[in-house]
Amino acid sequence: MPGYKIGELAERTRTNAPTIRYYEEIGLLPRPERQEGNQRRYAEDDVRRLTFIRRCRAFGFSIDQVRALVELVQDRTRSCAEARDLAHTHLMDVRAKLRELKALEKSIARFVATCDAQCAGGPGSECVILDELATIEPAGNRACCESAV
Repeated sequence: MPGYKIGELAERTRTNAPTIRYYEEIGLLPRPERQEGNQRRYAEDDVRRLTFIRRCRAFGFSIDQVRALVELVQDRTRSCAEARDLAHTHLMDVRAKLRELKALEKSIARFVATCDAQCAGGPGSECVILDELATIEPAGNRACCESAV
């Protein structure tokens, strides 16, 4: 029977076998034909589809978003504008996360600077950073840190 074994598919697509099985289980990748011994056999279409899925995941698209993109690829009646809209929404989400991470970075840098200025390497029970983490912040400072955690 022609086609690729799961290990060959994994190598060609730089995806591991458990991930391939998971994508089959959740329906992102169709269940392959089986040969004697119940061994999976994959076709070139599976290589292309799995590569597409892996690249979508590398861009940070959620499983649901990948599912929607796969459906767009398969349905010739739908507009590619849908893919653009989904990508744009994802871009906005990524930018929001970046803002949260920048706020978190500033908070942690402030902790480290405080420690550098006030800490002499004493016992942990007297650590400025640990004490600061146990202190309730004013409401104005809390928002940037809580949304990033």
